[in-house]
Amino acid sequence: MEVNQSNTADSVNRLMQELAKLPGIGPKSAQRLTYHLLRTQKEYVIALAEALISLKNSTRLCSVCFNIADSDFCPICRNEKRDKSSICVVEQPQDILAMEHSGIYKGLYHVLHGAISPTDGIGINDIRIEELLIRLKGKDISEVILATNPTLEGEQTAMYLNKIIVPLGIRVTRLARGLPFGTELEYADDVTLTRALEGRQELK
Repeated sequence: MEVNQSNTADSVNRLMQELAKLPGIGPKSAQRLTYHLLRTQKEYVIALAEALISLKNSTRLCSVCFNIADSDFCPICRNEKRDKSSICVVEQPQDILAMEHSGIYKGLYHVLHGAISPTDGIGINDIRIEELLIRLKGKDISEVILATNPTLEGEQTAMYLNKIIVPLGIRVTRLARGLPFGTELEYADDVTLTRALEGRQELK
């Protein structure tokens, strides 16, 4: 839904239109944010604009796990203290934030950047499955934790990954059912996520 403010200045109207395109931001919220930025100090607005430009110009995908990074490797892959014997597979980079916030997982990650969804035309070759298999072969990985979202697409993806990873002789586990079906990992609270991780079960 577009913000129609024909009686406002063009610059104000333009910003409201752009803000309204953000997820979770409707016309009213876009209007409030725009006028908040109008009232705030110029230095803050400049800093915000520079941060947005830097976000697009300086970030890339980690060459190992495909998390968001500022260089070839993300901070987690660069961290020598991480447990390199386990890999937690998630759908999106923001899911890593949720897992890290729980404070319980100390291993590595792999970001698929999506989930298998035939109805949406997303197949196994459209997400980072092949890259995961390359990481697993020839490496000393003892466990793969499937932390895809508890949705139909997430379940399909987890079942497929289990099917192709188990023959490699690697233990495959899935987050426990502390996560309600149909929700997304990034919205889970710390207690629920911790219990799901602690209660993960081996897939067979």
